[in-house]
Amino acid sequence: MINWLQANYIEVIGALAGIIYLYLEIKQKIWLWPFGFLTSAFYIYIFFVSKFYADMGLQFYYLGISLYGWWHWLYGGKREETDALPVTHITLQQVIYLSLATIAIFVGIIYVLKNFTDSPVPIGDSFTTALSIIATWMLTRKILEMWWVWVVVNGVALGLYIYKGLYPTSILFFLYSAMSFVGYLQWKKSMNTRAITSPK
Repeated sequence: MINWLQANYIEVIGALAGIIYLYLEIKQKIWLWPFGFLTSAFYIYIFFVSKFYADMGLQFYYLGISLYGWWHWLYGGKREETDALPVTHITLQQVIYLSLATIAIFVGIIYVLKNFTDSPVPIGDSFTTALSIIATWMLTRKILEMWWVWVVVNGVALGLYIYKGLYPTSILFFLYSAMSFVGYLQWKKSMNTRAITSPK
């Protein structure tokens, strides 16, 4: 009982940090990265207790990518010195490379989960984890189409977390699913505004 209450308390805090992270992501605020780091730290424990091992491993990836994303939003990309990193469209080359990477990651994770863990949902866990890795990398580069990847990830993950009884997390991912559409529209608007105001 104590362990359940402790896990539930940590899950609520992690979900709240995740909501703040989502808001900052939509607004393209660089402070999303520290909140992403904090959210991942909580969810390492939550997913371990729930036996979502691939999602737990994904949180370690998020810790590292949060540091890289923070750096890249500050210093990476081709832009004027005083400008923020601009939103861009995905290229055909990126589509090919990221698709191949997704397949390779999915196959690798599902092999590990089926053969070395007691995961109750190895296929779903592997699918959402593989796409999340790719989508988060796209976030570090501010690639607009990242939001469509999150629509798929969040929708599938929502079903998995309801199935496992992670209700605060389910609420978080319901918000993630709905706000992915908002995020796409906001980023697209900022891209169009930049195109209009940029000097020719």
